Amino acid sequence: MEKDFRQVVQSWLDGNFDEATKAQIRALQENDLTELEDAFYKNLEFGTGGLRGIMGVGTNRMNKYTVGMATQGLANYMKANCEGPLNVCISFDSRNNSPEFAQIAANVLSANGIHVYIFDKLHPIALMSYSVRTKKATAGIMITASHNPKEYNGYKVFWSDGAQVTSPVDKDIVAEVAKITDPSMVKFEPGEGAAPIEVMSHEMDEAYLNSVMGLMLSPEARANHKDIKIVYTPIHGSGVEIVPEFLAKLGFENIYHVPAQDVVDGNFPTVMSPNPEEPSALAMAVEVADSEGADLVMATDPDADRLGIAVRDNDGKMVLLNGNQTASILTYYILRRWSELGKLNGKQYVVKTIVTTELIRAIAEKYGVKVYNVLTGFKWIADIVKKNEGQTEFICGGEESYGFNVGEFVRDKDAPISCAMVAECAAWAAEQGKTLYQLLQDIYAEFGYYKESLISLTRKGKAGLEEIAAIMVEYRNNPPKEMAGSPVVKVVDYNKPEETGLPASNVLQFYNEAGDVVTVRPSGTEPKIKFYFGIKGSDADAKNEVLRAQFNR
Repeated sequence: MEKDFRQVVQSWLDGNFDEATKAQIRALQENDLTELEDAFYKNLEFGTGGLRGIMGVGTNRMNKYTVGMATQGLANYMKANCEGPLNVCISFDSRNNSPEFAQIAANVLSANGIHVYIFDKLHPIALMSYSVRTKKATAGIMITASHNPKEYNGYKVFWSDGAQVTSPVDKDIVAEVAKITDPSMVKFEPGEGAAPIEVMSHEMDEAYLNSVMGLMLSPEARANHKDIKIVYTPIHGSGVEIVPEFLAKLGFENIYHVPAQDVVDGNFPTVMSPNPEEPSALAMAVEVADSEGADLVMATDPDADRLGIAVRDNDGKMVLLNGNQTASILTYYILRRWSELGKLNGKQYVVKTIVTTELIRAIAEKYGVKVYNVLTGFKWIADIVKKNEGQTEFICGGEESYGFNVGEFVRDKDAPISCAMVAECAAWAAEQGKTLYQLLQDIYAEFGYYKESLISLTRKGKAGLEEIAAIMVEYRNNPPKEMAGSPVVKVVDYNKPEETGLPASNVLQFYNEAGDVVTVRPSGTEPKIKFYFGIKGSDADAKNEVLRAQFNR
Protein backbone atom coordinates (compact mmCIF):
# COMPACT_ATOMS: atom_id res chain seq x y z
CA MET A 1 0.00 0.00 0.00
CA GLU A 2 2.77 2.42 0.97
CA LYS A 3 4.61 1.76 -2.28
CA ASP A 4 1.50 2.37 -4.34
CA PHE A 5 0.63 5.71 -2.78
CA ARG A 6 4.23 6.91 -3.01
CA GLN A 7 4.26 6.04 -6.70
CA VAL A 8 1.15 8.16 -7.22
CA VAL A 9 2.76 11.02 -5.31
CA GLN A 10 5.83 10.82 -7.54
CA SER A 11 3.67 10.80 -10.66
CA TRP A 12 2.18 14.14 -9.55
CA LEU A 13 5.63 15.56 -8.86
CA ASP A 14 6.87 14.43 -12.28
CA GLY A 15 3.65 15.17 -14.16
CA ASN A 16 2.09 18.21 -15.78
CA PHE A 17 0.79 19.75 -12.54
CA ASP A 18 1.19 23.37 -11.52
CA GLU A 19 4.10 24.39 -9.30
CA ALA A 20 1.87 25.44 -6.39
CA THR A 21 0.45 21.91 -6.25
CA LYS A 22 3.91 20.36 -6.34
CA ALA A 23 5.10 22.69 -3.57
CA GLN A 24 2.22 21.59 -1.35
CA ILE A 25 3.09 17.94 -1.99
CA ARG A 26 6.72 18.52 -1.03
CA ALA A 27 5.61 20.26 2.16
CA LEU A 28 3.51 17.22 3.10
CA GLN A 29 6.45 14.92 2.36
CA GLU A 30 8.54 16.86 4.83
CA ASN A 31 5.96 17.52 7.55
CA ASP A 32 2.98 15.14 7.47
CA LEU A 33 3.34 11.71 5.89
CA THR A 34 0.03 10.55 7.36
CA GLU A 35 -1.81 13.38 5.65
CA LEU A 36 0.15 12.71 2.45
CA GLU A 37 -0.96 9.07 2.41
CA ASP A 38 -4.59 10.00 3.06
CA ALA A 39 -4.44 12.49 0.19
CA PHE A 40 -3.08 9.94 -2.31
CA TYR A 41 -3.95 6.42 -1.14
CA LYS A 42 -7.06 6.31 -3.34
CA ASN A 43 -8.98 8.39 -5.85
CA LEU A 44 -11.71 10.62 -4.48
CA GLU A 45 -14.74 8.55 -5.32
CA PHE A 46 -17.19 9.94 -7.82
CA GLY A 47 -20.29 8.37 -6.33
CA THR A 48 -23.86 8.30 -7.55
CA GLY A 49 -24.34 11.88 -6.34
CA GLY A 50 -20.98 13.23 -7.44
CA LEU A 51 -17.89 14.24 -5.45
CA ARG A 52 -17.48 15.37 -1.87
CA GLY A 53 -14.25 15.60 0.06
CA ILE A 54 -11.63 17.67 1.82
CA MET A 55 -9.99 20.33 -0.33
CA GLY A 56 -6.30 20.02 -1.01
CA VAL A 57 -3.70 18.37 -3.23
CA GLY A 58 -3.98 14.71 -4.11
CA THR A 59 -6.15 12.13 -5.80
CA ASN A 60 -8.34 11.84 -2.70
CA ARG A 61 -9.03 15.56 -2.42
CA MET A 62 -11.23 18.20 -4.01
CA ASN A 63 -9.01 20.28 -6.28
CA LYS A 64 -9.01 21.64 -9.80
CA TYR A 65 -7.70 18.38 -11.21
CA THR A 66 -10.27 16.08 -9.61
CA VAL A 67 -13.04 18.55 -10.54
CA GLY A 68 -11.76 18.69 -14.12
CA MET A 69 -11.56 14.91 -14.41
CA ALA A 70 -15.09 14.48 -13.07
CA THR A 71 -16.39 17.05 -15.53
CA GLN A 72 -14.60 15.41 -18.46
CA GLY A 73 -16.20 12.09 -17.55
CA LEU A 74 -19.62 13.74 -17.36
CA ALA A 75 -19.06 15.43 -20.72
CA ASN A 76 -18.04 12.13 -22.30
CA TYR A 77 -21.17 10.45 -20.97
CA MET A 78 -23.42 13.23 -22.26
CA LYS A 79 -21.87 13.25 -25.72
CA ALA A 80 -22.20 9.47 -26.04
CA ASN A 81 -25.71 9.08 -24.64
CA CYS A 82 -27.74 12.30 -24.92
CA GLU A 83 -29.49 13.58 -28.03
CA GLY A 84 -29.99 17.12 -29.25
CA PRO A 85 -28.14 20.25 -28.19
CA LEU A 86 -26.28 19.61 -24.95
CA ASN A 87 -26.36 22.20 -22.19
CA VAL A 88 -25.63 22.33 -18.46
CA CYS A 89 -26.63 24.77 -15.72
CA ILE A 90 -24.03 25.46 -13.01
CA SER A 91 -24.38 27.07 -9.61
CA PHE A 92 -22.13 27.32 -6.56
CA ASP A 93 -22.30 28.23 -2.89
CA SER A 94 -20.12 30.25 -0.52
CA ARG A 95 -17.46 27.65 0.17
CA ASN A 96 -13.81 28.32 -0.45
CA ASN A 97 -12.94 27.54 -4.08
CA SER A 98 -16.60 27.12 -5.09
CA PRO A 99 -16.51 29.89 -7.75
CA GLU A 100 -13.21 28.55 -9.09
CA PHE A 101 -14.44 24.94 -9.25
CA ALA A 102 -17.64 26.13 -10.99
CA GLN A 103 -15.59 27.98 -13.59
CA ILE A 104 -13.35 24.95 -14.16
CA ALA A 105 -16.43 22.81 -14.77
CA ALA A 106 -17.81 25.44 -17.15
CA ASN A 107 -14.54 25.61 -19.09
CA VAL A 108 -14.26 21.84 -19.46
CA LEU A 109 -17.85 21.52 -20.66
CA SER A 110 -17.41 24.42 -23.08
CA ALA A 111 -14.18 22.88 -24.42
CA ASN A 112 -16.18 19.72 -25.07
CA GLY A 113 -18.81 21.59 -27.10
CA ILE A 114 -21.45 21.72 -24.35
CA HIS A 115 -23.35 24.99 -23.83
CA VAL A 116 -23.06 26.25 -20.25
CA TYR A 117 -25.40 28.45 -18.21
CA ILE A 118 -23.61 29.62 -15.07
CA PHE A 119 -24.86 31.89 -12.31
CA ASP A 120 -23.05 35.20 -11.92
CA LYS A 121 -22.69 34.70 -8.15
CA LEU A 122 -23.53 32.19 -5.43
CA HIS A 123 -27.07 30.79 -5.54
CA PRO A 124 -29.03 28.17 -3.58
CA ILE A 125 -29.35 24.67 -4.90
CA ALA A 126 -33.05 25.35 -5.57
CA LEU A 127 -32.15 27.94 -8.21
CA MET A 128 -29.85 25.49 -9.97
CA SER A 129 -32.63 22.87 -10.07
CA TYR A 130 -35.15 25.46 -11.21
CA SER A 131 -32.81 26.75 -13.92
CA VAL A 132 -32.26 23.23 -15.30
CA ARG A 133 -36.01 22.85 -15.75
CA THR A 134 -36.48 26.39 -17.07
CA LYS A 135 -33.62 26.17 -19.57
CA LYS A 136 -34.57 22.58 -20.48
CA ALA A 137 -30.96 21.70 -19.80
CA THR A 138 -29.46 18.25 -20.16
CA ALA A 139 -27.89 18.36 -16.70
CA GLY A 140 -26.92 20.58 -13.81
CA ILE A 141 -23.92 20.91 -11.51
CA MET A 142 -23.91 22.38 -8.00
CA ILE A 143 -20.56 23.09 -6.38
CA THR A 144 -21.23 22.59 -2.68
CA ALA A 145 -20.51 20.40 0.30
CA SER A 146 -23.85 21.38 1.82
CA HIS A 147 -23.50 21.70 5.61
CA ASN A 148 -20.11 19.97 5.97
CA PRO A 149 -17.23 21.69 7.82
CA LYS A 150 -15.23 24.40 6.08
CA GLU A 151 -12.45 22.13 4.80
CA TYR A 152 -14.90 20.31 2.50
CA ASN A 153 -16.31 21.00 -0.93
CA GLY A 154 -18.31 18.94 -3.36
CA TYR A 155 -19.72 18.51 -6.84
CA LYS A 156 -23.33 17.38 -7.25
CA VAL A 157 -24.73 16.24 -10.60
CA PHE A 158 -28.38 16.77 -11.54
CA TRP A 159 -30.26 15.53 -14.56
CA SER A 160 -32.77 17.07 -16.97
CA ASP A 161 -35.66 16.83 -14.49
CA GLY A 162 -33.74 19.06 -12.07
CA ALA A 163 -33.13 16.22 -9.60
CA GLN A 164 -29.95 14.47 -8.57
CA VAL A 165 -29.12 11.63 -10.92
CA THR A 166 -30.49 8.17 -10.14
CA SER A 167 -30.00 4.70 -11.60
CA PRO A 168 -29.04 3.83 -14.27
CA VAL A 169 -27.74 7.25 -15.30
CA ASP A 170 -25.79 7.76 -12.06
CA LYS A 171 -23.88 4.50 -12.37
CA ASP A 172 -23.18 5.07 -16.07
CA ILE A 173 -21.74 8.52 -15.33
CA VAL A 174 -19.63 7.02 -12.54
CA ALA A 175 -18.25 4.49 -15.04
CA GLU A 176 -17.31 7.24 -17.51
CA VAL A 177 -15.63 9.32 -14.82
CA ALA A 178 -13.62 6.26 -13.74
CA LYS A 179 -12.14 6.09 -17.25
CA ILE A 180 -10.50 9.51 -16.76
CA THR A 181 -7.36 8.34 -15.02
CA ASP A 182 -5.08 11.34 -15.56
CA PRO A 183 -5.56 15.12 -15.86
CA SER A 184 -3.92 15.00 -19.28
CA MET A 185 -7.17 13.44 -20.52
CA VAL A 186 -9.12 16.59 -19.60
CA LYS A 187 -9.89 19.46 -21.96
CA PHE A 188 -9.36 22.23 -19.43
CA GLU A 189 -9.33 25.26 -21.74
CA PRO A 190 -12.00 26.20 -24.27
CA GLY A 191 -10.44 26.75 -27.65
CA GLU A 192 -11.64 27.11 -31.19
CA GLY A 193 -15.11 25.65 -31.59
CA ALA A 194 -15.90 25.82 -27.90
CA ALA A 195 -19.52 26.18 -26.85
CA PRO A 196 -20.81 29.40 -25.23
CA ILE A 197 -20.65 30.05 -21.50
CA GLU A 198 -23.74 32.14 -20.76
CA VAL A 199 -24.19 33.97 -17.45
CA MET A 200 -27.49 33.76 -15.56
CA SER A 201 -28.40 36.67 -13.32
CA HIS A 202 -31.30 38.12 -11.31
CA GLU A 203 -33.82 37.34 -14.05
CA MET A 204 -33.74 33.67 -13.03
CA ASP A 205 -34.31 34.67 -9.39
CA GLU A 206 -37.39 36.66 -10.40
CA ALA A 207 -38.78 33.78 -12.44
CA TYR A 208 -38.25 31.39 -9.52
CA LEU A 209 -39.90 33.71 -6.98
CA ASN A 210 -42.87 34.33 -9.25
CA SER A 211 -43.32 30.59 -9.78
CA VAL A 212 -43.22 29.59 -6.13
CA MET A 213 -45.44 32.50 -5.06
CA GLY A 214 -48.26 30.47 -6.58
CA LEU A 215 -47.70 27.77 -3.95
CA MET A 216 -48.56 30.04 -1.03
CA LEU A 217 -51.85 29.41 0.73
CA SER A 218 -52.83 32.16 3.17
CA PRO A 219 -52.49 35.69 1.74
CA GLU A 220 -55.03 37.16 4.16
CA ALA A 221 -53.18 35.80 7.20
CA ARG A 222 -49.92 37.23 5.82
CA ALA A 223 -51.54 40.62 5.33
CA ASN A 224 -53.04 40.61 8.82
CA HIS A 225 -49.77 39.59 10.48
CA LYS A 226 -47.17 41.22 8.25
CA ASP A 227 -45.59 42.68 11.39
CA ILE A 228 -44.42 39.30 12.71
CA LYS A 229 -40.78 39.69 13.72
CA ILE A 230 -38.52 37.22 11.93
CA VAL A 231 -34.77 36.75 12.31
CA TYR A 232 -33.06 35.13 9.33
CA THR A 233 -29.45 34.07 8.96
CA PRO A 234 -27.82 32.43 5.91
CA ILE A 235 -24.85 31.35 8.09
CA HIS A 236 -22.47 32.94 5.54
CA GLY A 237 -24.21 31.08 2.71
CA SER A 238 -26.17 31.42 -0.50
CA GLY A 239 -29.55 32.31 1.00
CA VAL A 240 -28.20 35.74 1.93
CA GLU A 241 -30.13 37.69 -0.73
CA ILE A 242 -32.97 35.54 -2.00
CA VAL A 243 -34.56 34.51 1.31
CA PRO A 244 -35.01 38.07 2.66
CA GLU A 245 -36.21 39.10 -0.82
CA PHE A 246 -38.77 36.29 -0.81
CA LEU A 247 -40.03 37.17 2.68
CA ALA A 248 -40.39 40.81 1.67
CA LYS A 249 -42.24 39.78 -1.49
CA LEU A 250 -44.69 37.92 0.76
CA GLY A 251 -45.33 41.15 2.65
CA PHE A 252 -43.42 40.54 5.87
CA GLU A 253 -42.05 43.86 7.09
CA ASN A 254 -39.91 43.03 10.13
CA ILE A 255 -37.02 40.92 8.89
CA TYR A 256 -33.97 41.09 11.16
CA HIS A 257 -30.50 40.05 10.08
CA VAL A 258 -27.40 38.78 11.85
CA PRO A 259 -24.91 41.16 10.17
CA ALA A 260 -21.80 39.10 10.92
CA GLN A 261 -23.41 36.05 9.29
CA ASP A 262 -24.59 37.94 6.21
CA VAL A 263 -20.92 38.06 5.20
CA VAL A 264 -20.26 35.50 2.46
CA ASP A 265 -17.26 33.58 3.80
CA GLY A 266 -16.29 29.97 3.20
CA ASN A 267 -14.39 29.88 6.48
CA PHE A 268 -17.72 30.29 8.33
CA PRO A 269 -15.96 32.38 11.00
CA THR A 270 -18.89 32.74 13.42
CA VAL A 271 -19.76 29.05 13.78
CA MET A 272 -18.03 25.75 14.45
CA SER A 273 -20.05 24.22 11.60
CA PRO A 274 -22.49 25.88 9.16
CA ASN A 275 -25.13 23.26 9.90
CA PRO A 276 -28.60 24.42 11.02
CA GLU A 277 -29.08 21.02 12.65
CA GLU A 278 -26.62 22.15 15.34
CA PRO A 279 -27.91 24.53 18.05
CA SER A 280 -24.66 26.50 18.09
CA ALA A 281 -25.20 27.53 14.45
CA LEU A 282 -28.37 29.39 15.46
CA ALA A 283 -26.99 30.92 18.66
CA MET A 284 -26.28 34.38 17.23
CA ALA A 285 -29.68 34.53 15.53
CA VAL A 286 -31.40 33.59 18.79
CA GLU A 287 -29.53 36.43 20.52
CA VAL A 288 -30.88 38.86 17.92
CA ALA A 289 -34.37 37.44 18.40
CA ASP A 290 -34.19 38.01 22.14
CA SER A 291 -32.90 41.56 21.76
CA GLU A 292 -35.57 42.45 19.18
CA GLY A 293 -38.44 40.45 20.67
CA ALA A 294 -38.75 38.35 17.50
CA ASP A 295 -41.19 35.47 17.23
CA LEU A 296 -39.29 33.26 14.82
CA VAL A 297 -35.70 32.41 13.87
CA MET A 298 -34.78 30.76 10.58
CA ALA A 299 -31.31 29.63 9.45
CA THR A 300 -30.14 28.01 6.22
CA ASP A 301 -26.91 26.22 5.37
CA PRO A 302 -24.30 27.25 2.74
CA ASP A 303 -26.22 25.93 -0.30
CA ALA A 304 -29.57 26.88 1.29
CA ASP A 305 -31.19 23.49 1.02
CA ARG A 306 -31.61 22.87 4.78
CA LEU A 307 -33.63 24.97 7.20
CA GLY A 308 -33.40 25.15 10.98
CA ILE A 309 -35.90 27.15 13.01
CA ALA A 310 -36.44 28.36 16.56
CA VAL A 311 -39.78 29.45 18.04
CA ARG A 312 -40.99 30.80 21.37
CA ASP A 313 -42.46 28.33 23.83
CA ASN A 314 -45.29 29.04 26.26
CA ASP A 315 -42.87 30.76 28.63
CA GLY A 316 -41.55 33.03 25.91
CA LYS A 317 -38.22 31.20 25.64
CA MET A 318 -36.70 30.47 22.24
CA VAL A 319 -36.57 26.71 21.58
CA LEU A 320 -35.12 24.96 18.55
CA LEU A 321 -37.27 22.55 16.55
CA ASN A 322 -35.72 19.53 14.87
CA GLY A 323 -36.20 18.55 11.25
CA ASN A 324 -38.99 16.11 12.03
CA GLN A 325 -40.94 18.73 13.94
CA THR A 326 -40.56 21.37 11.23
CA ALA A 327 -41.57 18.88 8.51
CA SER A 328 -44.59 17.80 10.57
CA ILE A 329 -45.77 21.38 11.14
CA LEU A 330 -45.41 22.23 7.45
CA THR A 331 -47.12 19.02 6.31
CA TYR A 332 -50.02 19.64 8.70
CA TYR A 333 -50.36 23.27 7.66
CA ILE A 334 -50.19 22.60 3.94
CA LEU A 335 -52.60 19.63 3.97
CA ARG A 336 -55.08 21.41 6.22
CA ARG A 337 -55.06 24.49 4.00
CA TRP A 338 -55.38 22.37 0.85
CA SER A 339 -58.37 20.69 2.47
CA GLU A 340 -59.95 24.00 3.53
CA LEU A 341 -59.43 25.43 0.05
CA GLY A 342 -61.02 22.37 -1.59
CA LYS A 343 -57.86 21.41 -3.44
CA LEU A 344 -57.72 17.75 -2.37
CA ASN A 345 -59.33 15.26 -4.73
CA GLY A 346 -57.52 11.99 -3.97
CA LYS A 347 -54.91 12.54 -6.67
CA GLN A 348 -52.22 14.09 -4.46
CA TYR A 349 -49.43 12.61 -2.38
CA VAL A 350 -46.63 13.44 0.04
CA VAL A 351 -43.23 11.76 0.42
CA LYS A 352 -41.05 11.03 3.45
CA THR A 353 -37.86 9.02 3.94
CA ILE A 354 -37.53 5.83 5.96
CA VAL A 355 -35.80 7.68 8.81
CA THR A 356 -38.32 10.52 8.96
CA THR A 357 -41.09 10.69 11.58
CA GLU A 358 -44.19 8.56 11.15
CA LEU A 359 -46.18 11.58 12.35
CA ILE A 360 -46.20 12.74 8.72
CA ARG A 361 -47.95 9.51 7.72
CA ALA A 362 -50.56 9.97 10.46
CA ILE A 363 -51.28 13.53 9.30
CA ALA A 364 -51.53 12.54 5.63
CA GLU A 365 -53.87 9.65 6.40
CA LYS A 366 -56.29 12.01 8.15
CA TYR A 367 -56.60 14.03 4.96
CA GLY A 368 -56.75 11.01 2.67
CA VAL A 369 -53.42 11.82 1.03
CA LYS A 370 -51.14 9.00 -0.10
CA VAL A 371 -47.70 8.68 1.52
CA TYR A 372 -44.60 7.33 -0.21
CA ASN A 373 -41.75 6.07 2.01
CA VAL A 374 -38.36 6.21 0.30
CA LEU A 375 -34.67 5.73 1.03
CA THR A 376 -32.68 8.49 2.73
CA GLY A 377 -31.72 11.27 0.37
CA PHE A 378 -33.87 13.83 -1.37
CA LYS A 379 -33.10 12.35 -4.77
CA TRP A 380 -35.46 9.51 -3.89
CA ILE A 381 -38.23 11.98 -3.11
CA ALA A 382 -37.57 13.65 -6.47
CA ASP A 383 -37.60 10.23 -8.15
CA ILE A 384 -41.17 9.64 -6.93
CA VAL A 385 -42.16 13.08 -8.27
CA LYS A 386 -40.69 12.20 -11.67
CA LYS A 387 -42.45 8.83 -11.82
CA ASN A 388 -45.82 10.39 -10.95
CA GLU A 389 -45.48 13.50 -13.12
CA GLY A 390 -48.62 14.19 -15.12
CA GLN A 391 -50.61 11.53 -13.25
CA THR A 392 -50.81 12.60 -9.62
CA GLU A 393 -49.69 15.75 -7.84
CA PHE A 394 -46.82 16.14 -5.38
CA ILE A 395 -47.85 18.41 -2.52
CA CYS A 396 -44.78 18.34 -0.30
CA GLY A 397 -42.07 16.10 1.08
CA GLY A 398 -39.44 16.14 3.76
CA GLU A 399 -36.71 14.36 5.61
CA GLU A 400 -35.50 14.48 9.19
CA SER A 401 -32.23 16.13 8.21
CA TYR A 402 -33.89 19.54 7.91
CA GLY A 403 -34.83 19.24 4.22
CA PHE A 404 -38.28 20.05 2.83
CA ASN A 405 -39.85 20.99 -0.49
CA VAL A 406 -43.23 22.11 -1.76
CA GLY A 407 -44.53 21.72 -5.31
CA GLU A 408 -42.85 20.48 -8.46
CA PHE A 409 -40.86 23.52 -9.62
CA VAL A 410 -37.71 22.39 -7.80
CA ARG A 411 -36.57 18.78 -7.43
CA ASP A 412 -34.41 18.97 -4.33
CA LYS A 413 -34.50 20.38 -0.83
CA ASP A 414 -35.59 23.99 -1.09
CA ALA A 415 -34.90 26.18 1.94
CA PRO A 416 -36.18 29.44 0.38
CA ILE A 417 -39.67 28.00 -0.17
CA SER A 418 -39.47 26.30 3.23
CA CYS A 419 -38.65 29.66 4.87
CA ALA A 420 -41.61 31.22 3.08
CA MET A 421 -43.97 28.44 4.18
CA VAL A 422 -42.79 28.58 7.80
CA ALA A 423 -43.31 32.35 7.88
CA GLU A 424 -46.77 32.03 6.33
CA CYS A 425 -47.66 29.22 8.72
CA ALA A 426 -46.64 31.46 11.63
CA ALA A 427 -48.99 34.15 10.30
CA TRP A 428 -51.79 31.59 9.88
CA ALA A 429 -51.26 30.34 13.44
CA ALA A 430 -51.28 33.94 14.72
CA GLU A 431 -54.61 34.42 12.96
CA GLN A 432 -55.93 31.77 15.34
CA GLY A 433 -54.23 33.32 18.36
CA LYS A 434 -51.47 30.70 18.46
CA THR A 435 -47.73 30.46 18.08
CA LEU A 436 -45.93 27.82 16.02
CA TYR A 437 -44.97 26.12 19.28
CA GLN A 438 -48.63 25.91 20.32
CA LEU A 439 -49.53 24.61 16.87
CA LEU A 440 -47.02 21.79 17.33
CA GLN A 441 -48.58 20.92 20.70
CA ASP A 442 -52.00 20.80 19.02
CA ILE A 443 -50.61 18.39 16.44
CA TYR A 444 -49.22 16.12 19.17
CA ALA A 445 -52.54 16.25 21.03
CA GLU A 446 -54.39 15.14 17.89
CA PHE A 447 -52.01 12.55 16.47
CA GLY A 448 -49.96 11.39 19.48
CA TYR A 449 -46.58 12.35 20.87
CA TYR A 450 -43.69 11.40 18.61
CA LYS A 451 -40.07 11.64 19.72
CA GLU A 452 -37.16 11.36 17.32
CA SER A 453 -33.46 11.84 17.89
CA LEU A 454 -30.16 11.16 16.21
CA ILE A 455 -26.62 10.19 17.16
CA SER A 456 -23.88 10.82 14.58
CA LEU A 457 -20.49 9.27 15.23
CA THR A 458 -17.68 10.84 13.18
CA ARG A 459 -14.84 8.56 12.09
CA LYS A 460 -12.46 10.39 9.76
CA GLY A 461 -9.93 9.11 7.28
CA LYS A 462 -9.09 5.64 6.06
CA ALA A 463 -9.24 4.09 9.52
CA GLY A 464 -12.61 5.73 10.13
CA LEU A 465 -14.15 4.23 7.01
CA GLU A 466 -12.92 0.80 8.06
CA GLU A 467 -14.39 1.24 11.55
CA ILE A 468 -17.78 2.29 10.15
CA ALA A 469 -17.82 -0.76 7.87
CA ALA A 470 -16.98 -3.01 10.83
CA ILE A 471 -19.85 -1.55 12.88
CA MET A 472 -22.33 -2.36 10.10
CA VAL A 473 -20.99 -5.92 9.82
CA GLU A 474 -21.34 -6.37 13.57
CA TYR A 475 -24.97 -5.21 13.62
CA ARG A 476 -25.82 -7.43 10.64
CA ASN A 477 -24.27 -10.49 12.24
CA ASN A 478 -25.40 -9.76 15.79
CA PRO A 479 -28.55 -7.60 15.83
CA PRO A 480 -29.77 -6.44 19.26
CA LYS A 481 -32.17 -8.82 20.99
CA GLU A 482 -33.98 -6.07 22.88
CA MET A 483 -34.31 -2.29 22.86
CA ALA A 484 -35.42 -0.23 25.85
CA GLY A 485 -36.55 -3.40 27.59
CA SER A 486 -38.73 -4.58 24.71
CA PRO A 487 -37.73 -7.56 22.53
CA VAL A 488 -36.69 -6.90 18.93
CA VAL A 489 -39.32 -8.47 16.70
CA LYS A 490 -38.24 -7.34 13.23
CA VAL A 491 -34.96 -6.54 11.47
CA VAL A 492 -35.04 -4.86 8.05
CA ASP A 493 -31.88 -4.98 5.94
CA TYR A 494 -32.16 -2.51 3.08
CA ASN A 495 -29.33 -4.28 1.32
CA LYS A 496 -32.03 -6.80 0.35
CA PRO A 497 -34.23 -5.05 -2.24
CA GLU A 498 -36.18 -8.23 -2.82
CA GLU A 499 -37.54 -7.82 0.71
CA THR A 500 -37.96 -4.03 0.91
CA GLY A 501 -39.10 -3.19 -2.61
CA LEU A 502 -36.58 -0.34 -2.64
CA PRO A 503 -33.11 -0.02 -4.22
CA ALA A 504 -30.35 -1.67 -2.22
CA SER A 505 -28.90 0.56 0.50
CA ASN A 506 -26.51 -0.04 3.38
CA VAL A 507 -29.12 0.56 6.09
CA LEU A 508 -30.43 -1.54 8.98
CA GLN A 509 -33.64 -1.03 10.96
CA PHE A 510 -34.59 -2.71 14.22
CA TYR A 511 -38.17 -2.73 15.53
CA ASN A 512 -39.12 -3.79 19.03
CA GLU A 513 -42.41 -5.13 20.30
CA ALA A 514 -43.35 -1.70 21.70
CA GLY A 515 -43.20 -0.20 18.19
CA ASP A 516 -39.97 1.74 18.62
CA VAL A 517 -37.54 1.78 15.70
CA VAL A 518 -33.79 2.32 15.48
CA THR A 519 -32.14 2.85 12.10
CA VAL A 520 -28.38 2.46 11.56
CA ARG A 521 -26.94 4.07 8.45
CA PRO A 522 -23.49 5.21 7.31
CA SER A 523 -23.70 8.68 5.79
CA GLY A 524 -23.21 8.80 2.05
CA THR A 525 -21.69 12.29 2.17
CA GLU A 526 -19.79 12.55 5.45
CA PRO A 527 -17.37 10.36 7.47
CA LYS A 528 -20.16 9.43 9.89
CA ILE A 529 -22.35 6.57 10.98
CA LYS A 530 -25.81 7.65 12.08
CA PHE A 531 -28.30 6.16 14.53
CA TYR A 532 -31.90 7.34 14.17
CA PHE A 533 -34.39 6.77 17.00
CA GLY A 534 -38.16 6.92 16.57
CA ILE A 535 -40.46 6.49 19.58
CA LYS A 536 -44.15 7.18 20.11
CA GLY A 537 -46.06 7.44 23.38
CA SER A 538 -46.20 9.26 26.69
CA ASP A 539 -42.97 7.59 27.85
CA ALA A 540 -41.11 8.45 24.63
CA ASP A 541 -38.63 10.80 26.30
CA ALA A 542 -37.52 8.19 28.84
CA LYS A 543 -37.23 5.41 26.24
CA ASN A 544 -35.25 7.73 23.98
CA GLU A 545 -32.56 8.14 26.64
CA VAL A 546 -32.34 4.37 27.12
CA LEU A 547 -32.00 3.74 23.38
CA ARG A 548 -29.37 6.44 22.93
CA ALA A 549 -27.28 4.91 25.73
CA GLN A 550 -27.63 1.45 24.19
CA PHE A 551 -26.42 2.43 20.71
CA ASN A 552 -23.93 5.22 21.50
CA ARG A 553 -20.67 3.30 21.30
